[in-house]
Amino acid sequence: MATIAITTTQNISLEYTLASIGDRIVATLVDLGIFLAYFFVAAMLISFVGDSLGTSSSWIFISFFLPIAFYSLLSEIFFNGQTVGKRVMGIKVISLNGNQPSFGQYLARWLFRLIDLWSFSFVVGTITIAVTEKHQRVGDLVAGTTLVKLKPKTAIQETIFTPVVAENYIARYPEVVHLKDGDMQLVKEVLNNVAKTGNTMLALQTKEKIEQVLGIMSQQPDAIDFLHTILSDYNHLTAQL
Repeated sequence: MATIAITTTQNISLEYTLASIGDRIVATLVDLGIFLAYFFVAAMLISFVGDSLGTSSSWIFISFFLPIAFYSLLSEIFFNGQTVGKRVMGIKVISLNGNQPSFGQYLARWLFRLIDLWSFSFVVGTITIAVTEKHQRVGDLVAGTTLVKLKPKTAIQETIFTPVVAENYIARYPEVVHLKDGDMQLVKEVLNNVAKTGNTMLALQTKEKIEQVLGIMSQQPDAIDFLHTILSDYNHLTAQL
């Protein structure tokens, strides 16, 4: 099963499973099914509205066609890289730099759909996905994106969950409540990365960044111990909110 390793701007290496050609095809077929249902309803409405109002059916057709034309672009922009078909298949668009794709990247993918998907009955897109290392169609190559599978269930060690054993636990850094779940997830990923690579410098840099953001001075010289405490404090304090 093909995977892709992406290093985020925080120097954390994340591994994703690439969406297969089959995943993409089924997702596209689901979206096509939505298109067909839409066109069926639209055709009836066009006929009804045109006859009732005496309006040119060509203008009405164009107005009904526009949502289909921009469907994939708007869906990916507003639904975090997913259309309905991609959501059904549990896949999404990501940028190769580990960030969420920009509007320009989504736009580039959309503009090249005519070449990838609609020309030669999907042949061009299928071939480029099959031969490229990161399973990219032409639009992905231009935009610097690819499609990956979403994990159906995140392992407990990969989440922000850190058990607090003592019932009378007292948080050492109450300022941690000013951080967000995403920040804590990043802390957890740093700890996982350090455990795998032994790169304690990454833990030290994260510790210094947290101290700077929260305006605190650590009571623990060991960066790893500090990060574990930050996680415990966060889970304990947010559970009481």
